[in-house]
This record gives sequence, structure tokens and C-alpha cells, in this order.
Amino acid sequence: MKTRWIIGLFVWILLLATAGWAQEAPAPLTLEESIQIALERNLQLRSAFEDVKGSEFKTKAARSDFFPLWTGDYSYTRYSDPVALGVRRVAGFGGIETAGQTRDLYNFSTTLGQPLFTGGLLSSTYRLEQLGIDISKSNVEALKRDLILSVREGYFNILRFEKFVDVATQAVKQFEAQLEVAQAFFDVGLVAKNDVLQAEVRLANARQALVSAENNLALSKSSFNTLLRRDINSPLSVVDILGYQPFPLKFDEALGEALLQRPEIRASELSIGQAKEAVKIAQSEYWPTLSLAGNYVRGSDAFYLNGDLRDERWTIEGVATFTIFNWGKTYYKVGESKVRVNQAENSKNQLIDSIVLEVKQAYLEMLRAEKNVGVSEKSIEQAEENLRMNEERYKYQVATATDVLDAVVLLAQARVNYVSALADFNIAKAALDRAMGKMSL
Repeated sequence: MKTRWIIGLFVWILLLATAGWAQEAPAPLTLEESIQIALERNLQLRSAFEDVKGSEFKTKAARSDFFPLWTGDYSYTRYSDPVALGVRRVAGFGGIETAGQTRDLYNFSTTLGQPLFTGGLLSSTYRLEQLGIDISKSNVEALKRDLILSVREGYFNILRFEKFVDVATQAVKQFEAQLEVAQAFFDVGLVAKNDVLQAEVRLANARQALVSAENNLALSKSSFNTLLRRDINSPLSVVDILGYQPFPLKFDEALGEALLQRPEIRASELSIGQAKEAVKIAQSEYWPTLSLAGNYVRGSDAFYLNGDLRDERWTIEGVATFTIFNWGKTYYKVGESKVRVNQAENSKNQLIDSIVLEVKQAYLEMLRAEKNVGVSEKSIEQAEENLRMNEERYKYQVATATDVLDAVVLLAQARVNYVSALADFNIAKAALDRAMGKMSL
């Protein structure tokens, strides 16, 4: 009875431990989940969002220039000789006011100034900074697309190397089976020792290939963890979506979407707008500036400005400021700004040319990978049939051990080629989506 109780307790503990391990095993990540994690954690993307905030602050700073500016200052001056200051009311003499003198002067002044006309300087500066916000947002969108492409590439590479491990494992098992057959034939004297040695060498090579495949898989998972800002040694598994779905668009359609959706083109157009606003800023110096200012001044011989001697006054003035002659400086600045507009337009045209080429390259690469999928899929069937026939022939001593071993290698290579073609096709589609400026999967 006691023995049964101990066995039952042991089984119960084992079941609890197994359940705990099952709970700790991480669920496989989907591609959508991986992309979401990367978008939330990527530091470069966070910095890009900070650039947007910085541009917004710059825009608000430019907008503040439209409003009145209120300044003030307080000063103390010590004179070597007394100076006249304001008036002093003399008691007992009918309130007669007389001039006073002091060597200590405390002075406070405040000015409220409002720009009325700046030749378009303030409005153009504000629009330039507004365009800067849009450029920062376009940069964020471009960075998001780059990050999504990196995640998709890393995801499909993990699936690639997982399949490579499976293929290498199958090859090891097939070589082990062939070694058993060769050893059995050798034991009864049907084949020479050379058949056994060949099988052992091929098996050793297959095991080395399996180790390499497992190492590449571990490295791809570590890289993916780093991309998602997870611990580099975190357990990782992904949902197997390595398949083939034809791309629905023709090249002209893909190119049309790229020219409409690429955020880089939008950013280049905004840069042209900034350059044009810079021309207006330079041209504003041709015009006079008009402003209205109100000023209040109070001086006294006391620290708190309430002494017996004090002077108080206020003024309101309208000011027009204009440059009569500056040796053509404004003209040259306008010319330089116009050159920047031409450069921005040339950069946009160059960008469009590079995008057209990028879409063409990605489209051709996708077509190449698509053709390889069909070819490699058929080659697996042929390689499997070739192996089956050679194994049968070897049993009847019609084929050599080399024929069988070569057939195993050919089948493994055909499977590797098929997996590579699928992975290359999916990565090529991801690259084409990036070239088209798409965010969706």
C-alpha cells in the first residue's frame, strides 16, 4: 500500500512538471505578430518618431514669431559724479518740484513689440517648418517599410533553415539505412568492404551537414531575436507559412503603385516645397519691415524704484526698417536659394529613376524565384524515383553502392533547392512589396 502511494505521488509530480514545461513553451510567432513587435520596439523607429516631435516644436517656435514679443530689463548704474534725475517735490514750499541729482541709478524698462509686415519672412518660415513635419513623417513611413522587409526576410530565413535541418536529418537517416544494407551485404559476402566504407564516409558528411544546418538555424533565430529586441537566447519558433502564391500584378501595375505609394517620393516633393519657401525667405529682404512697439521706462535712486528721485515715461512708436544698399547680398542669396530648388527637383527625378530600376529588379527576381519553384518541385519527384530505383537495383546487385549514395545526395539537393526556391520567392515578394511602398503583407 505504501509503495503504491509513493508511485502515485511520483506520477502526480511528474504530471505537474510536464504541465509546467508545457506552459513555459512559447507559442510560435506569426509573421504579423513579429512585425508588430518590431514596430513597437525598434530604436531607430523611435528616433524617427522623436524627429517628428522635434519638427513639431520647430513649427510651434516659428508660429510664435507672429505674436507680440514682450521684453524687459532691470539695471543698476553707479556714476562717478551725481547726475540729474527727474524731479523732487519740496515740502513747505507749496509743493514746488525741483530737479534732483544722484550717483546711484536703478532703471527698469519693458517693451511690447508686434511685427506688422516682414515681406513674407514669417509666413514662409512657418510653412517651411510645417513641411519639415511632413518630411519627418514620410521618413517614419519609409523606415517602417524597411523594418517590415527586414522582419519578413528574417522570418522566411528561419523557415528556410528549419527545412534545411529537416532535409539534412532525412539524409542522415537514409545514409544510415544504406550503411545497414551495405554492412548486411558485406557480412554475407555479397559486396566488398569498399561499399561499407563509402556509406560510412557519406554518413559522416551528412552528419556534418546537419550540424552546419542546425548552426545556421540557431544563428538566424538569434538575429531575429535581435531584430525584435528580444533576448538573443530566447526560445523562438515561428508559424510555417513557407508556400507559393502567384503574384497578381504585372510590372506596369507594380510600378504604378510604387510611384503612388513610395514615401520617399512624397518626402522629395516636400523638400522641393521647402526649397521654394527658402527662396521666399531670401526675397523677403527686398521689402521693408513694419512693426509697432510700446515702451515703458522708470528710473529711480532707490532699489525698488520708489525713491524721492524718479523718472517715468512711456512711448508708442511705429518702425519701418529697410535696407538701402548691401552690395547685392540679397540678390545673391535669392540666386543661391533658386539653385537649391533646381537641386531638389533633380534629386526627385533621380529618385524616381532609381525606384523604377528597383521595382524592375525586384520584379525580375520574383519571376526568377517563381520559375525555380516549379522546376525544383518536379526535380524532387524525379530524385525520389531515382533513389527508389537504385535502392531496388542495389538489392539485386544490379547497381553499385555509389549509385545509391549519389541518389541520396541528389534527393537531398533537390529538396534543398525546392526549399531555397520557396524562401527566395517569398523574400523576393517582400522586396517587391517594399519597392512598391506597400505596408500590408
